[in-house]
Amino acid sequence: MRNFLNNLKKAPVEDDEDAAIAAAEALAAAPAAQLNRQTVLDEYEKVGLGWVWATDAAGRLVYLSDKALDNLGHDDGVLHGKPFDALFEIDTEIETERTARPLTFQLKARTKIRDQVVRFSHETSAQNVRQKWWSISGYPLIDDAGNFAGYRGSARDVSAEYERKLIDSKLADFDSLTGLANRHNMNRHLDGRMAGGKSSGRTCALMMLDLDKFKHVNDTLGHQAGDSLLCQVAERLTAIAGKRGMVCRLGGDEFQVMLPDIDDRGELGEMADKIIQILSQPYPIDDKRAIIGASVGIAIAPFDGDTREDLIRAADLSLYAAKNGGRGQFRFYAADLKDEEQERQTMLDDLRLALEAEQLELYYQPVVKIENSTVVCLEALMRWEHPERGFVSPAVFIPVAEDSDLINGLGEWALRKACETALDWPKTVRVAVNVSAVQFANPGFPAVVANVLAQTGIEPDRLELELTESVFVGDTDAAEKTFKTLKGLGVRLALDDFGTGYSSLSYLRSAPFDKIKVDRSFVTSCTQQDKNSAKIIAAIVGLSNALNMETTVEGVEAFDQLDVVKQNGARMVQGYIYARPMPAEKVAERLASGDFRIEPEGPEQFRPDRRSVFRRIGIIHEEYYYDAVMRDLSRTGSGIEGLVGVPVGADLVLDLGGGQLIVCKVARSRGSEIGVEFESELVSDGAGGLCTRHRLSPYVLAQAGLPSAPGEGEVKANEGIKPAFMQVAVGASAKPASN
Repeated sequence: MRNFLNNLKKAPVEDDEDAAIAAAEALAAAPAAQLNRQTVLDEYEKVGLGWVWATDAAGRLVYLSDKALDNLGHDDGVLHGKPFDALFEIDTEIETERTARPLTFQLKARTKIRDQVVRFSHETSAQNVRQKWWSISGYPLIDDAGNFAGYRGSARDVSAEYERKLIDSKLADFDSLTGLANRHNMNRHLDGRMAGGKSSGRTCALMMLDLDKFKHVNDTLGHQAGDSLLCQVAERLTAIAGKRGMVCRLGGDEFQVMLPDIDDRGELGEMADKIIQILSQPYPIDDKRAIIGASVGIAIAPFDGDTREDLIRAADLSLYAAKNGGRGQFRFYAADLKDEEQERQTMLDDLRLALEAEQLELYYQPVVKIENSTVVCLEALMRWEHPERGFVSPAVFIPVAEDSDLINGLGEWALRKACETALDWPKTVRVAVNVSAVQFANPGFPAVVANVLAQTGIEPDRLELELTESVFVGDTDAAEKTFKTLKGLGVRLALDDFGTGYSSLSYLRSAPFDKIKVDRSFVTSCTQQDKNSAKIIAAIVGLSNALNMETTVEGVEAFDQLDVVKQNGARMVQGYIYARPMPAEKVAERLASGDFRIEPEGPEQFRPDRRSVFRRIGIIHEEYYYDAVMRDLSRTGSGIEGLVGVPVGADLVLDLGGGQLIVCKVARSRGSEIGVEFESELVSDGAGGLCTRHRLSPYVLAQAGLPSAPGEGEVKANEGIKPAFMQVAVGASAKPASN
């Protein structure tokens, strides 16, 4: 057969379709006697019904039909002698049948090849010929001595069919707008990861993302602008995730990021922070710019779910918690998270009732002139004491109000209430009121301000409206018109949280601000030598002076911070070192003397506060498990109550629940109270709390005989082990730990 193929007469190339049909008709009309195997093969190749290929025993190509060479744009000497499987490359653009074996495997196993679709590598395809896909079949040839003599086979061009299949696959698996994987594609990959993780113990993190204020962009700039923004978001997410993760657009403004083999919550928290910061940078759209935010929920398999459905649900609940916590934040999943969507609706209903029943209150925090400790302004801050929930943070309920028309009524109430209260203050003291971006975008907002000024009778220059850079989202012409109208009323404008955005200088050029407020994030780190915060504060103060604007530095709590901001030119400060927010009655008391001065009072040095907690935990010492209560917690240590007789220097392992174990050493011990220092620092959980970087899976905890949560269930690991310390019930008399 090999000699027969090598001696085949090469028929002239027929590119014309009519000629091929004519040849086929001639073949059909030829008398059977005139036909022999060589003629049939010749005519078979000539009419383009298929091509023939052959390899030798070493797997090298020894024959390929002329028509096939023409199809690839090569002559006979370029491909002959090359390993047959080296002519092709793996095609990962489309999912092949799960039962299909790679071509290389089939050739080595010397099995029959049936309609295997292959793609020619770039090296073997001529530069002027577009990419080619062939369907090949073949069988192993065994000679009379029983030796393998190579492959004999046929091939045909299926490029057009395959390209169509690729397009269909692209449409089925990828988002048509952004080019990212779609929900179907992501679900398939998640199912694979989850199934593989159960057998191998590998982890998989899932981030759920939702864009904040995207609807506002759509409403003000149009859907075409919204589409452009979504494409830019996709590009930024892909750049951040890189090769470590898979990015998916679920639809609308919702995205997912799958991160296989990552369970370090410190690393995941840093990535989530980076995503929030990068997605919050302004987006150029035609001759305008749009600003949005992002919220991120994070769940990790197998800790938060060992099926795709459970993991997605956990990430969803985390996302709602992040949005409900004030947006622009991330949250890790916790078992006590509720259905936040229902929670938000309940909160919105309660907030409407609170506004109608006058359950809301304004507190006021002084802005103090450093040189003489004189109060020059008080910022009005909304407070809500819910009859069942207790104190609800504005960072929680303001975003809920912004999602409805309630924000306008809430904002008008605060503006009117603050101005009425300020009428009883000295005329040298101004009142500052925060204005939501949604409220500012309302065309009727300037009229609301004008009405409040007229009805209360307060001097316009005593009212200061605090705005954030988010007011510049959308229609810049409308924003400039609103600025002009407000300045025409005589009120003062302040740019709040300055320095946290990415194009704040352009805002100062385009908007008539009277004051810049330096964000507290710079103050928190201004005393650290390895940070540039002090230099940034100095630069902002210098910029404000050059533009004839005032500067207020927010968040000063300790004297070392006050010294730094004073040395860098700050003249006015707002922070706990002077006063916490206080109700109107307390302000009135302090003003009764006629001279509102506040001397600074606080710690000499700023330290991140150790959080006071009451949390049941487990303590493991020499394989014995104790129950105890954590009283306070920081990144590096904790105060614990519940064990007697623990020596300083003892090595312990704390069980915080959910697989969170911390190795620590006892630093102090007195009675039933101990203080411990952690071997590794805790990381932020995104909700203002702390958590461990890594966790043990539920399977490992069960195998070790540990309870699912501290204080719950029997500790099987204690069987047959005697305790070294006495365990006491917190708040009760001491009792020995039971075996």
